[in-house]
Amino acid sequence: MTIAVTAASGKLGSEIIRAVSRLGTHSVIGLARTPAKAEHLGVEIRKGDYNSQDELEESLRSVSTVLLVSGMDEPSKRIEQHRNVIRAAQNVGVRKIVYTSVQGAETGTAFSPIVQSNRQTEQDVLDSGLEWVIGRNGIYIEPDIEYIEAYKKSGGIFNCAGVGKCGYTTRPELAYAYARMLTEDLHNTRTYNLHGEAITQYQLAEYLNSVFGTDLTYTPMTVEEYRQERIAELGEFIGTVIAGIYQGIQEGKADNPSHYYEAAGREHVSWQAYFDSIRLKTFGVKTFGVKNICKNICKNIWGQMRNLISYM
Repeated sequence: MTIAVTAASGKLGSEIIRAVSRLGTHSVIGLARTPAKAEHLGVEIRKGDYNSQDELEESLRSVSTVLLVSGMDEPSKRIEQHRNVIRAAQNVGVRKIVYTSVQGAETGTAFSPIVQSNRQTEQDVLDSGLEWVIGRNGIYIEPDIEYIEAYKKSGGIFNCAGVGKCGYTTRPELAYAYARMLTEDLHNTRTYNLHGEAITQYQLAEYLNSVFGTDLTYTPMTVEEYRQERIAELGEFIGTVIAGIYQGIQEGKADNPSHYYEAAGREHVSWQAYFDSIRLKTFGVKTFGVKNICKNICKNIWGQMRNLISYM
């Protein structure tokens, strides 16, 4: 069985290729608009421009399962781009399609048109006649790690999420779940929310402080205040969309039941373990302490063994 992963040069697509390769049970290829940007992955890379159905058909020949990574274009364009992938898969005999969708407010925020476009693709996947699985991704937590210097400079986290909880996730955790969804037919016809424990911005600040030795606090803003602040830094379109994402968190639209265990066969990494690993990676063994490392490694190994036994 050959699995194709679209958007192979992107952060999520490349992580999924690595995860499928690590399973070692299936052949995997990548599709990329610019194949040279994905050559470092060490697998076959074929052309895969979402705007070219003919190109996609050529590249999907001999493929049995395709992962469709949601595009980054504006909502009205991405629906048709995704349809190009679906039609190409239908025309060349692909058996199964797995789609990376999103969670979020479906109405009432500036992010809602993007969520709606994902829901339309979900419906197109269901109507395709192919076997299918859909994952609705939580919000990546990595950008908050990458943004730490900006948080330090401003003295804290400022957004409009308020006390709303957010089901964060990481790209490696998503990749592991998608590798299982791609290679195991027991997931067919399922739609999964993929994220870890939902946390507030106050808790996020505490985790960041525990890693970086900072004294960050969280300060809530109104949606309009945050929108204007984001527009000033990132421009009208991106700034407005990001404000819409955090408005959805405020409204509880990012605090959904997680189906990560069902999809992956194990629990999502805990945020304590995740931030411990960031601290270890950033500052090394001496700062973190050998005792803490051993304690958390043993805890995580036992937890995964317990989950594996129950999954079997």
